[in-house]
Amino acid sequence: MEFKTQQELYDRIMPALRAKKNELRREGYYYIEAEDIWNFFKETKWSLTKNLSLYDMVSDIMNTDPVKIDNYFKNNLKHYERSVILEKED
Repeated sequence: MEFKTQQELYDRIMPALRAKKNELRREGYYYIEAEDIWNFFKETKWSLTKNLSLYDMVSDIMNTDPVKIDNYFKNNLKHYERSVILEKED
């Protein structure tokens, strides 16, 4: 499955992002939102990988340790403005 824009991809995997957000809330991470989870993967894993399938991305979302997402969020908090990163920033 190919997507024409990052927004289409983001919209398509939103159910997995919401599910992970709900899991994080159950574990006490009330401050992490779906866009934070997307940004974590976009900046730390997916930008380094070629030919990702939708399955791989959803698997990454659902199987990543919440502590890794929390550490990313906290490390970026000082210069953080919550928004979805769709294109690679130079």
